[in-house]
Amino acid sequence: MRPAILMYKAYLALTKPGIVLGNLVSVTGGFLLGTHGQVDWWQGALVAAGVSLVVASGCTVNNVIDRDIDQLMLRTRGRPMANGAIGIRTACAYATILLLAGLGLLYAATQRWLPLMLVLLGYAVYAGLYTLHLKRTSVHGTLVGSISGAMPPVAGYCAAQGRFDATALLLLVMFSLWQMPHSYAIAIFRAADYRAAAIPVLPLVRGHATAKRHILLYIIAFMAASLSLGAFGAGRWYMLSMLAAGACWLAVGIAGLRTRDDARWARQVFLASIAVVTVLSAAMALHAV
Repeated sequence: MRPAILMYKAYLALTKPGIVLGNLVSVTGGFLLGTHGQVDWWQGALVAAGVSLVVASGCTVNNVIDRDIDQLMLRTRGRPMANGAIGIRTACAYATILLLAGLGLLYAATQRWLPLMLVLLGYAVYAGLYTLHLKRTSVHGTLVGSISGAMPPVAGYCAAQGRFDATALLLLVMFSLWQMPHSYAIAIFRAADYRAAAIPVLPLVRGHATAKRHILLYIIAFMAASLSLGAFGAGRWYMLSMLAAGACWLAVGIAGLRTRDDARWARQVFLASIAVVTVLSAAMALHAV
């Protein structure tokens, strides 16, 4: 029984469940926003499950490709591909099954090609352009990769709405902007790992001072974008929630200009980003229902 449990944990770890859970929250928020209160809960469950499986597949492919650099980082050297717990062919087959199952559920839920095209675009950017190339070669890898992280809520919205409109574009901008301070914060408090793997993230290439300024600017841009959703009828409670959450995140960001402990501050920015995106998804969902 114990080997079976260990293998189950290995296959689960391969999908990066923390990332899958975060995207499950955002795709649900996007879907409920797109329903305008006319919620088909069964459809919503299928959409959320389908997108989550596609995300899990992308994370599995990421683990396969990054197995060499994962071995160099303390945080990731225990991952199933890095320690050899799962073979490459097996992991690729697993990723393919997850991808096909996710796309199948998403199409069954919507009978539309648009949500599938959106998640496939995000998949291609994350597993292909970002993981295969830019992550290892360019300081702009994080910026390009942010597009893939924004696709689940956009796909969820379009699955319910049936079209890509101005609100969908705004969601893409909002969630892409959110990714940047979140990712730069990780790069600061995990600097030793990124340095060991020679990953050219902005905080290492251009320094913490520059990264701090970028974090502040992205937080401000995120606040402006998220509050702009009010122009599309997001409602008073959404606006108040995002104003409060954004202001708290901004206050944490500003504190970085005078801190002497960059790693501790970066963890606070990271934790605040998780809280902010949770509030954002919840506010979109509550407005819809």
